[in-house]
Amino acid sequence: MGLYLVEVYRSPNIGIFLRANDRFLLAPKGIASTKSRMLAEYLGVSPVYVSVEETRLLGPLIAMNNKGMVVSRMVEDYEVKEIASQTGLRVERFVSKFTAVGNLVAANDSGAVVSPILDHAAVSQIRDVLDVETHTLTIKEYVQVGALIVATNGGAAVYPKLTEGEVQEVGSVFKVEAYPASVNGGIPFLTSGVVANSSNAIVGDLTTGPELMFLTKALGV
Repeated sequence: MGLYLVEVYRSPNIGIFLRANDRFLLAPKGIASTKSRMLAEYLGVSPVYVSVEETRLLGPLIAMNNKGMVVSRMVEDYEVKEIASQTGLRVERFVSKFTAVGNLVAANDSGAVVSPILDHAAVSQIRDVLDVETHTLTIKEYVQVGALIVATNGGAAVYPKLTEGEVQEVGSVFKVEAYPASVNGGIPFLTSGVVANSSNAIVGDLTTGPELMFLTKALGV
C-alpha cells in the first residue's frame, strides 16, 4: 500500500487524464507505455488504453466503481464497445444533458454521491449501472460533487472546508471513514489531482507533505 507523487503530460492534474478501480487503470490512448505501466504498477492494476469523445480527458467524462461505468453522452459507439470489451464492465452512455459525469458523481462499491442538478433518469442510471444506493448532496456551494470527493472501498477524501458532521455524512454514504483533504498545494477539487483505488493512490507532484499525510489517512493507503 502506498501513495505516489506523479505527473501526466507534464501536469500535476493527473485526474483529468486517468481513472482507476481495483482492477485496472484507464489511460489515454497514445500515452507513453512506460509511463502508463509505471502508474498502473503503483496502483497494483493493469493499464487499459481508451478514449472518450476521441479525447484523452478521461477523468471528468467517466464515473465508475468495480461494478460498472457511466460515460459521457458524447462518447462514440466504438469507444463504448472498446471500453466494455477491455474492462469486462457494464458500460453505458450517460442519459443526461450534462457530459462531465465524472464531476457530478462520486462512487465506490457501497454508495454514490450524486449532484442535485441530475434528474431522476440520470440518478436511476447511476444506481442501476454502478449497483449502489445513491444520495443527492451539495458540497457547500458546489454541485460538482464528483470533483470534490475521491472515494474507494478503503476510504474517502473530501472537500477540505466541510464540517465534521458533513464529513461523517459523506463517509456514511460510502460506508468508509472520510477525512478532509486537498491536493497540489491547496486545490480543493480532489479528483483533479488524485487517482486512487482500495490499495494505493497516485497524486499530482505539487502535493505537499502535509497534504500527503491527510490523503494517506483519508484513503487508507
